[in-house]
This record gives sequence, structure tokens and C-alpha cells, in this order.
Amino acid sequence: MTLSEFLQVFFTAAAPISELRGAIPLGIVTHDISWPIVFVVAIAGNLLPIPFLLLFLDPMTRLLSKIKLFERIINWFFERTRKRGKIVQRYETIGLTLFVAVPLPITGAWTGSILAFLLGLSFWRAFISIALGVLIAGAIVTALTMIGWWGAVIAGVGLCVIAVLAMRKS
Repeated sequence: MTLSEFLQVFFTAAAPISELRGAIPLGIVTHDISWPIVFVVAIAGNLLPIPFLLLFLDPMTRLLSKIKLFERIINWFFERTRKRGKIVQRYETIGLTLFVAVPLPITGAWTGSILAFLLGLSFWRAFISIALGVLIAGAIVTALTMIGWWGAVIAGVGLCVIAVLAMRKS
């Protein structure tokens, strides 16, 4: 593994949209790095921004909310996050772990940090819940990536089932 490949996996995992879902396949499939190394690097990268989000989200949102445009964006995003976080509101730390553990779009460590902030969870309760969720999501994504095309089919079927169930509830 070159330094460049290491950094690509690490920072892809740290990014808000790709997170583990992008970093693990990048390392295993694209860069042909052994899965244990990719797993550890991706977990570390995904956890990197979490303490900063948990510690500085409140002061940053208060500061940015003073600008009308940012206030609208923040309110819109927080409202969407609240709607997606019903399980977290009900079960708090266990719900937060499960929310982060499901490797779907908008259910990763970044959104989990925002939910923890919105629910007022303490730093350590939130961090431990998010870290456990990241480990579970990492194991799921690694397993699906290692299975290859069958993993993609399994993930696709699972996403379709979840989408159908979500539409039935709403």
C-alpha cells in the first residue's frame, strides 16, 4: 500500500457522504489492499471528524445561523435529520448505534453526530455509540465488498426491501 492509497482510503472514510461505503470498496477493489488493513484505516478515517463534530457543532451552528442563508440551510438539514432519526429519539444510544451501523446513504457517522447533537447526548455516550455503529457498518461493508458481485446483489435487494418497507409506513 502506497502512502497515496492509504490517504485516499483514510480521507474517503472521513468525508461526509462517502464514509465507509466508499472507502472500503476503494481500498479493497480499486487499490487491491488486504481487507484487514483497509478496515482499520477506514474505521480510523471515519472516526476522525466525530469528536470535532460533537464538540464544535453547537458553536458553529450558532455562529453560522447569524447569516440568513446559512440559517435556512442549517434548519433544513437539521429538520431532515430529525425526521430520519426517529429510532434514535426512541432508543437514544442503542438507536444511535443502530442508525450509524446501517450502511445506507445519510445514516453514517456524520449524520449520527448531528443527531446526537440534536438530542443533547453527552460527548462520551454519543462518541461510544457512533464508534460502535462505525465498527458494525465497517464489518458489513467489508463483508459485502469481499463477496464481490454477490455482495452488491445482496446489498441491492436489501436496499429495495428497506425502501419498500419505508414507503409502506409513510
